Amino acid sequence: MTTTKQKLLTADDLLRLDSQGVKGELIRGVFYEKVSSNTQHGKVTGNFVIGLGGFTKPRRLGTIVTSDSGILLERGPDTVREPDVGFTLAERMPLDADIVAFTDIVPDLVVEVASPSDSRRAVAEKVQMWLDFGVRLVWVGWPNSRTIDVHPAGGPVTTLTESDTLDGGAVLPGFAMPVREVFE
Repeated sequence: MTTTKQKLLTADDLLRLDSQGVKGELIRGVFYEKVSSNTQHGKVTGNFVIGLGGFTKPRRLGTIVTSDSGILLERGPDTVREPDVGFTLAERMPLDADIVAFTDIVPDLVVEVASPSDSRRAVAEKVQMWLDFGVRLVWVGWPNSRTIDVHPAGGPVTTLTESDTLDGGAVLPGFAMPVREVFE
């Protein structure tokens, strides 16, 4: 019986692939190609960015990144994941930081927008991965049901509907955005 061992990639390999136009993530050294999502996904992601940016930018609270920004979560083998939206407080990532490679600074807040092809199980696993690596708050937008699941680290999950208001919890005190605006 013959077995073939898959060659594990590194974060440097992933950067090289990216420079060749190949987009993806690494999970424990295994490459997973990322494909573009639909317009609805992009619109909802954009609405999260607009809402967060409108609150955080004038207050100089931190840095917002979108899905082309890899976060180096572990080495040996390497894991590099891309949140749909990530927010890192300024005291952890200075606003003038010029990071040209992957950052190993884990965001304080991650937003994931579910695609129609995403299973609840796969999304739950991704949320748990972010929380396990130290993300303090994860929001999951579900465009089909127009709901947002709020996952605070160590706390219970709350599901918000269009009649609710999303808040920033302990990560972004004072932030408030009507859920309906996320899906408009």
